[in-house]
Parts: sequence; C-alpha cells; structure tokens
Amino acid sequence: MAGSSVKPTPVLKDELDIVIPTIRNLDFLEMWRPFFEQYHLIIVQDGDPSKIIKVPEGFDYELYNRNDINRILGPKASCISFKDSACRCFGYMVSKKKYIYTIDDDCFIFIDYPSVHIDRLDFEVILRDMKPLVAKNPSGEQINALEQHIKNLLSPSTPFFFNTLYDPYREGADFVRGYPFSLREGAPTAVSHGLWLNIPDYDAPTQLVKPLERNTRYVDTVLTVPKGTLFPMCGMNLGFNRELIGPAMYFGLMGDGQPIGRYDDMWAGWCMKVICDHMGYGVKTGLPYIWHSKASNPFVNLKKEYKGIYWQEDLIPFFQSAVLPKECVTVQQCYIELAKQVKEKLGKIDPYFIKLADAMVTWIEAWDELNSPAGKSSKQPNSTAK
Repeated sequence: MAGSSVKPTPVLKDELDIVIPTIRNLDFLEMWRPFFEQYHLIIVQDGDPSKIIKVPEGFDYELYNRNDINRILGPKASCISFKDSACRCFGYMVSKKKYIYTIDDDCFIFIDYPSVHIDRLDFEVILRDMKPLVAKNPSGEQINALEQHIKNLLSPSTPFFFNTLYDPYREGADFVRGYPFSLREGAPTAVSHGLWLNIPDYDAPTQLVKPLERNTRYVDTVLTVPKGTLFPMCGMNLGFNRELIGPAMYFGLMGDGQPIGRYDDMWAGWCMKVICDHMGYGVKTGLPYIWHSKASNPFVNLKKEYKGIYWQEDLIPFFQSAVLPKECVTVQQCYIELAKQVKEKLGKIDPYFIKLADAMVTWIEAWDELNSPAGKSSKQPNSTAK
C-alpha cells in the first residue's frame, strides 16, 4: 500500500493534527499511509506506559503515555481517563494546530471483499493476502476520509434552518426554494462527524440481539445537525476545528476507577452541541465513511455501559433544557457554566457527576495553562519521529 499511486493533496498539511489513542502497535497506519503520511500524528498511549508502541517508519508523530500526561499536567492529570479511549482528548490539549482529526486504531480503509468476514481477520493477513482497496463512492471515485472531513469543516453549516437538499455547499447542490436568503451565509462549522461501514456503533444490548448485523449502506449525504437537537457523537471518525470548539471536546472521566465507560464521546458530543448552539456554530454528520473492522465484546461493553444506559434517560433531558447565559462569550466560559449545572442538577442522580463536574473545571484549567505562551514549552512527548 505504501507504493500506491493514490496520493491525496495535502490539504491543511500544516494546520491539522491526527490524534490516535491506542494500546497496541500501530500497524493499521500502513493502510492509511497514502492519506496520513504527510500529516503530523499525536499518539496517546493508554494502559501500561512501559509497553513499547511500534509506529511504522515514515510517519511524523509524537507519542505520549501516562507518565508523560502525569509529568505535563501534574495534579490536573486526574481529569484524563485511564484505560479508556477517552484519553485521546489529551492529544487535543497538546496539539498546536487549528484542526483535529481523530480515528480509532481498528478503523481501516474500506476493503472490497464483501464475501469475507473482515472483522475476523488478522491485520497482517489483510495486508499480505487481501490487497486492500481504497473505498469508492457510488460514482466510482476513491474516498479520502480526511479530505472529506476537511471539506466539511471548511464550508459553512446550516443549523438555523433545515435545507431539504442537505448540504447546500456541496458541489451540485444549493439552497432550495423557500430557504431564507438572510441565512444562506450559514454558520462556521465546528465539528465534522463521520460514519462507518461494516461494524455499526451499537450499544451492548443492540449488539447482543443483532450480533451479525453489518452496515453495508453508503449514503452520499452530509447534514447539519439542527440547532436544539442532540445526537450520539462517536469519536472513532471525527474532525473538528480546535480553535472554535477545542475546549469543549473533553471526553470525561471513563474507564479505570470510574463507574461508567463507552460514554466518553457521547458526553463530549452533548456538551459540545449545547455550546455550539449557544455560540452559533454548526455540526455536520454523514460523510466520510471508514471501515470499522472489529466488534468489541458485548458482554464487556454491557458492564461498562449499564449505568450510562440507565442514566442517559436523565442526561438527555438535562442537556435538552440546558441554557447558557449571554455573559458566556467564550467556549471556556460556557464549559465552566455547564460544569456548574452538571454538579447542581446531575449530582443529585449520583456522586459520580459531582466528580465529573469537578474534572470538567480541571480540564479547562489545564487547557488554558497548557495553551498559554508559558505552557506551550512544557509539552514534551515521550517519543517523536520525523
């Protein structure tokens, strides 16, 4: 794959970081080499910091493990989850770029072998024997997921009035009759939420009743999530404008020592959406697709999710009714205010939310310290490569 003739134009090459949380060697990057090799990677190693994570040669990256997080943040490292992919948000904090793309290490370029159960195959077998192909859209054009996220982020959103022809800024589309001309300039796009082929992003109960279900539908659509509407954000194929919304992209307290897991990206999505609505920013969902290769264990997932499944019946109404005062004019101010409301209202449900609200405040303090002129010089990773 490294010798493929598919060479994407390095759009925003010096303005975008790719953040990858992992506990394993990053062999999967070989498949993404034509698309990622020209960009800077931030790898956040979860779990045992003494384990050596191997990164294929030729990638420009910096790698942070738990020891680095503790060294850089000191006592504030308590806000970064351990033994959970929520640790990826540390990469958002240490980035120096305007844009972020984050992807899980079990997400591949689409493989055009529909008769084969790809999720059961070893990655080395895929590379050696299957000769993976780049995904193609219905027009036969090759898909570059990162490039599509960039297109989404660089074009406006339409959160205030729904356009029935979907994204009016895409080639071949426009605003339909009846769309107010006063709203056609749109709003700045803060987040681009991509989707997945093969393994759907299901919760544990749905996994258990539909163990063989696979998503084979490619819908060539980008939509703006309307203002006032929440959605379940998935962090495995996600782009965002760090300068616009970065401080709100905190993936919460999950994993080791916490009563809940697998709600990190959804928590971030709910907080982010409330703040985007307040600030007048847009959120897009739809294209691009990636190939999600491996279904996680539904019984393990159920242990992580069961409290979240119960709690979300209260969490959703909370976020739906959350109002931020007009005095909140920055994302940080919005997030601190939201943390206050989380403690006051959700703290009654379980003490965990009091702890989470405190961590939200700590996150903002750490973000501001690390992104101050003095703090930027302290972001030294465990290892780097050019």
